[in-house]
Amino acid sequence: MTAPDGADRLHPELRALAITRTDFSFRSIELTRDPFNERRRAAAEQTDARGVQVGEETVPADPPVRVRIYRGGSSPAPVVVYCHAGGFALGNLDTDHRQCVELARRGRCTVVSVDYRLAPEHPYPAALADAGAVLRWVVTDAGKLGLDPTRIAVAGSSAGATLAACLAQAAADGSVPPVVFQLLHQPVLDDRVTPSKKEFRASPAFDGEAADLMWGHYLCATTVPESAVPARRTRLDDLPPALITCAEIDPFRDEAVDYALRLLRAGVSAELHVFARTCHGFDSLLPDSPTSARLFALQAHALGSALHETGAGPSPLL
Repeated sequence: MTAPDGADRLHPELRALAITRTDFSFRSIELTRDPFNERRRAAAEQTDARGVQVGEETVPADPPVRVRIYRGGSSPAPVVVYCHAGGFALGNLDTDHRQCVELARRGRCTVVSVDYRLAPEHPYPAALADAGAVLRWVVTDAGKLGLDPTRIAVAGSSAGATLAACLAQAAADGSVPPVVFQLLHQPVLDDRVTPSKKEFRASPAFDGEAADLMWGHYLCATTVPESAVPARRTRLDDLPPALITCAEIDPFRDEAVDYALRLLRAGVSAELHVFARTCHGFDSLLPDSPTSARLFALQAHALGSALHETGAGPSPLL
């Protein structure tokens, strides 16, 4: 049996866990959803959420959107609108529960996690519309929610980072309220071919073949709107500062690196970290590992700089 692309470069702990590829066919998605959600629910129940108040609300949109609110700061708190991972087709509010707890606690902020509609039943723009509705609600009801509407960041992981990046772009265009920062972890930013998608065509955890299927389920169109795919946007100089983090053994690595470089060249403050010897989803596979701890600390510092200090954007650790 041939080893997955890049498996020999993974840290041994990850190599022992990321032993299978992801099948993202329609049938596989259907069969995967329940066991995927059950694993994430079990992980969420084991998460130490001390110092964070967690509750759920329903945002009165069309259709209504469930959110989970993590309060880790004093009111009026800065807020992070967060979109979970799952390839646009999997996941719910439990998916990135640990990540949201860490962001709220370490970042001293309120995190609002979005239970957006999933593809392929609900292709673009459904998920983005849900996330946009939550962002508008956060601003409209900021006083009642104990939030500061002038200090809003968007964040997400994997496909959730796609939605976060799209929200930042929509905010720059004025179609949703303004945001001061974007935190993009292992972001899915480009539906086109990249060198890393070729290199990791059959890689551990998530691969280039699954990426093609994922985009097909989400876009469901031959004409791709710029508003659906962050890397297709030509103007970047009006976007907020960013922290972009990604894995080395990941088909989405190169688009993350390229987007960070494009932001920098456009004059936007951006910080980029590529985590060596890791694969897509390493922080979910090994949330208690030293590498995941470094990621959580890095994200918290970037949020602290953007939301609590004078001037937005990441700053060096001093």
